[in-house]
Amino acid sequence: MRELRIIIISGLSGTGKSTALKTLEDLGFFCVDNLPVLLLPKFIELCQSSIHDVSKIGLVMDVREREFLKEYPHMCDLLQGEGYHIELIFLESSDEVLIQRFSETRRQHPLSDEGSVAEGIQIEREKLGELKSRADKIIDTSELTVHQLRMLLEEYFQQLSTRSMHITFMSFGFKYGVPHDIDMLFDVRFLPNPYFVSELKDLDGTDPRVADYVFRRQETQGYLQKLQDFISFQLPLFEREGKTYLTIAIGCTGGRHRSVVIAEHLKELFSRGKSDVYINHRDFKKH
Repeated sequence: MRELRIIIISGLSGTGKSTALKTLEDLGFFCVDNLPVLLLPKFIELCQSSIHDVSKIGLVMDVREREFLKEYPHMCDLLQGEGYHIELIFLESSDEVLIQRFSETRRQHPLSDEGSVAEGIQIEREKLGELKSRADKIIDTSELTVHQLRMLLEEYFQQLSTRSMHITFMSFGFKYGVPHDIDMLFDVRFLPNPYFVSELKDLDGTDPRVADYVFRRQETQGYLQKLQDFISFQLPLFEREGKTYLTIAIGCTGGRHRSVVIAEHLKELFSRGKSDVYINHRDFKKH
């Protein structure tokens, strides 16, 4: 059986699935939009027997196809049981952003019928709940432009082609909402807060003075040791299961001080001997 890489793009309408599929196409994937789920096994068989070198498949499958939600779980389990690895990427966005996008394009939501776009979004969100729980990667496109989404997807899809697991440590502020596209989350709001120290308030966690303030406390040292042990224990287990992309989120109140300090420390710690560890400070420029 020829090795075949299968990526399925799904998610809410208006979240950028067409952009995702176009990105895959530009990366050399053989792409099809809205393939009926019952045809998936036959489609894979045709790709396997093709005289052309079809080794990468990209598909958009969603609620436009009536049988998709009902048949996908069984079909996916069946194919994986036969040795195929299927990667499901789920795109989502906030209701407000989706309503704005539909308004700008003057398109009707596929599930709105005679109702409003907001009603269609709510119906689709409820229908896709179970599918979302099966996703290998969830991407929130609420604050992404088309170009930013494309760049993010290019990075992600290219990283999937490597054998090693890519790790991203993300700092964020709970006041701005919990990130959707993460795998693990740790809350550091119990640590001493530099925000209440006048000479540190306007700095951020990349400043050595802020880091020194956070690190000098005994509870910080104890927490970091336990956190390091926990992450070190889980990483090889994730790799054993074939996970290629892991995002670990560290949250504090505003995402400016404590979470940045801890994320920077973890990034430095787990980068030793590895080149595929990244940092993302989501909120530290916000005030």
